[in-house]
Amino acid sequence: MSSRALVMARIRRALADVPRAETPSEVAVDRTYHRVHGDRTTAETVDLLAENLADYRAIVHRTTASDLPALIASLLTARGATSVVAPSGLPAEWLSATDVVRLTDSPDQTPHDLDDVSSVVTACALAIAETGTIVLDADTDQGRRRISLVPDHHICVIRVPAQVVDSVPQALERLDPARPLTWISGPSATSDIELDRVEGVHGPRTLEAVLVAD
Repeated sequence: MSSRALVMARIRRALADVPRAETPSEVAVDRTYHRVHGDRTTAETVDLLAENLADYRAIVHRTTASDLPALIASLLTARGATSVVAPSGLPAEWLSATDVVRLTDSPDQTPHDLDDVSSVVTACALAIAETGTIVLDADTDQGRRRISLVPDHHICVIRVPAQVVDSVPQALERLDPARPLTWISGPSATSDIELDRVEGVHGPRTLEAVLVAD
């Protein structure tokens, strides 16, 4: 029996109990996923997000909206940043306390141009507490995917608790699947070679998550 015939035979056996009137595409799929594991308060959910972000080696900061510009300025100074790229829709006040050269995200920028940029500052679509994952959806305050992947230092602002969800199923309910989604769980890293962790392979070597209280 050929490989194709073997696979088709297994499919027919798997569908043997499906009523003839239904096609595989019409079979209902159970979507009753667990939304929340445990009974957490809002504060506990935010704390869990911070814990899991740090577990993935992101650097976590907490601040208020009024103190955010000063914090971003200090993070750029500590990094020794000489330039920063920002999405076109990033609130202007976020970078108002820094004199670092600012570049606005543009389709004209090449990967080589972005590679010369020290840092990037973006907002996010939401963050998932249980997995320590930040999701970007290319909205105007997040910009194109490439600006969060090429520069070596990413400062990502998360509004809490408004942009924090407990679980992946909750996140999927709020995200638009038609948008280009970027899921970030800590700085880019791989352990493919000899199990040695190497950071900065597929994206920024340093991720700083700023939790801003609403």
